[in-house]
Amino acid sequence: MSAPAMGTSKTAHDSSNKKKRGPGTLATAYLVIYNVVMTAGWLVIAVGLVRAYLARGSYHGLYYSIEKPLKFFQTGALLEILHCAVGIVPSSVVLTGFQVMSRVFLTWAVTHSVREVQSEDSVLLFVAAWTITEIIRYSFYTFSLLNHLPYLIKWARYTFFFVLYPMGVAGELLTIYAALPYVQKTGLYSITLPNKYNFSFDYHTFLILIMISYIPLFPQLYFHMMRQRKKVLGHVDEYSKVE
Repeated sequence: MSAPAMGTSKTAHDSSNKKKRGPGTLATAYLVIYNVVMTAGWLVIAVGLVRAYLARGSYHGLYYSIEKPLKFFQTGALLEILHCAVGIVPSSVVLTGFQVMSRVFLTWAVTHSVREVQSEDSVLLFVAAWTITEIIRYSFYTFSLLNHLPYLIKWARYTFFFVLYPMGVAGELLTIYAALPYVQKTGLYSITLPNKYNFSFDYHTFLILIMISYIPLFPQLYFHMMRQRKKVLGHVDEYSKVE
């Protein structure tokens, strides 16, 4: 993003502001604080993972060392939906809601609720992917709001997803799959007939449908990020080739 040209007339400058107006001063200050806190939170999770690994000498069961901060900061992402709803962040409420709620769902309705899967290696797989992704993402938002975005963070934001996104999705799917036998055995969150509401719900089937939904959604989101990368970094890559 380039800065406004020097010497632009006040009329043109005012017109530009009307076309593209960001959040107000108070909203910007709040968003900076929010993103700094979230960056710090995910850094705490990253440090917790590393310290636990060094102490144990194994990556098995590392989830327990970061369980509480993971739940807190992943749930804190729900505020992003509110940010979109009130208009201080120009993103789709539906898309943001889907992305945030899917992670909150996996955190609470799967990993928290089915304790047997917490020691699965697949949990560490998606936790590691989420942690790196969120440190980069919230740093990106923070520096963007301050109008001082280092190229390295921008490059990481639009490059690391090549590995982190499939890594996270694989961990999520494997964790849900590992939870299926326990959900079916215990009837977790399922509602059977007869009951006074004449309503039934099979959580086991619901989780299978969630897994199936990844088939059409993953490629769409992945290729969307690829298009975004080309749009944001493409001109830089082309310039590098010329050099």
